[in-house]
Amino acid sequence: MNKKEELINDIQNLLNSYDGIHKTSINSSLLEFMDEATLISIIDSLLTQKENSKESNIEWLEKFKKNNN
Repeated sequence: MNKKEELINDIQNLLNSYDGIHKTSINSSLLEFMDEATLISIIDSLLTQKENSKESNIEWLEKFKKNNN
């Protein structure tokens, strides 16, 4: 497996790591025209989105805890 294929698999795995989301399968030929830097940028964007989502959930949970005490 080459580096590009690994990056495409990483993108697919990140997309499938969200709870409640249907399994995503990416046709690698759709992303093959992108260079490695672009694929890495997509991965970075997905990781940032995932982190922001977690932070938002933690903030909501903290507010919920305060309101119930």
